[in-house]
Amino acid sequence: MKRFVKLALIFCLSAGATAALFFLSLGLLVSQHAAKPEKSDVIVVLGGDSGLRVRKGAELYNAGYATHIVLTGIDERFYRPAHPNWRERRMRALGVPKTAIIIDAKSKTTWEEAINTSKTMASNGWQRAIVVSDPPHMLRLHQTWSRAFAGSPKTFILVSTNPLWWHRVLWWKERESYQFVISEVKKNIFYAAVHY
Repeated sequence: MKRFVKLALIFCLSAGATAALFFLSLGLLVSQHAAKPEKSDVIVVLGGDSGLRVRKGAELYNAGYATHIVLTGIDERFYRPAHPNWRERRMRALGVPKTAIIIDAKSKTTWEEAINTSKTMASNGWQRAIVVSDPPHMLRLHQTWSRAFAGSPKTFILVSTNPLWWHRVLWWKERESYQFVISEVKKNIFYAAVHY
């Protein structure tokens, strides 16, 4: 009986340690596909932004990584080309000319952003895209864009912003990064069931 209790205790401790290690590694898992930018045809700045993604996209444009930007996450119900929304205005204020910006006002999800960008790239003869988002978004982007580009010659590179609230290992200490990671874990499970 004592041996059984010891084995049960060892098993519980091992399971608890494994669960804790897995939990702590979630920040590494969700952000693992971020890479350095490379010369591309287009920079895709994803929606859901507080300004960091727009700034990063403008930096990449101004550094010469691409000559076009697709700006997503703008609700077509409220979009008026003559009255650009704050993200487009900010991008232009950061030095990106209006003629370089393409607005995707139709995409409402990460999956739609990937599919619609793939179509935009095909119609313009573009082969490579830089996709800009926040670090915890990288795993789902990698899975989604890989699926959307499957069977085509198009490629993408994921480039993350550098938010002050993000730390790959200590992500659970900051409220914003904690909420983002937990949300992404749920969304990755949903996307795996629905889109992959």
